[in-house]
Amino acid sequence: MIFINTLNEIVLYLRDLNIVTVTLRLLLAIIIGGIIGNERGRHGSAAGLRTHILVCIGSAMTSVTSMFVAEILSVQGDVARIPAQVISGIGFLGAGMIIVKNSNVITGLTTAAGMWATAAIGVALGYGFYSGAIIGMVCCVGTAALLTRLERKRKMSVHIYLEISELKKAGEICDRIKEIYGSEILLETTAPKSTIKGNIGVRITANRIYDYHSMRENLESIEGIEFVIPE
Repeated sequence: MIFINTLNEIVLYLRDLNIVTVTLRLLLAIIIGGIIGNERGRHGSAAGLRTHILVCIGSAMTSVTSMFVAEILSVQGDVARIPAQVISGIGFLGAGMIIVKNSNVITGLTTAAGMWATAAIGVALGYGFYSGAIIGMVCCVGTAALLTRLERKRKMSVHIYLEISELKKAGEICDRIKEIYGSEILLETTAPKSTIKGNIGVRITANRIYDYHSMRENLESIEGIEFVIPE
């Protein structure tokens, strides 16, 4: 009984706003932000250790400041207003990490999502929601560490772009390509990248078991294909 009462007192103390709890929350923000940032840095993310730590600390400070204004300064208002701007405002930081390459491949989405999640965890820490922040960190790190291999396997493919010189032959040529490579490839017709009138573009996604150079030679040997390039 004494142990339970002591535990309850500690929990209530940690929920209060004082120098000890503020220090604890900011230290946890450094630790949790560092763990998430380190995991993202290992996978080559543009936002690594320092960036995630700073985002987590800044987010935690908004929550702590809101509680300080409401509880210590007794200023009437919504204590969630300032942290709410963090959740939306972090999108500007994340948007700067999203890049669209020439082949219309988008990169940086995982990094931006990780920054947003880190900011949300920081807000939770600032309010003293320790358990939620720690569980959120475990989920973020687990997702990055355990699912990266699965994601890489799914993305292990060869992307090829080609153009067909005659629209009337497009169906015949696509059928010919499917005969060669079977159902393991995906064909998608698109607008031509070149300025050659009458051409039609085709994007091919194939498993990595196919070598690009051998595929290019095979495709270029098909009559009606203007050129073949990687994407």
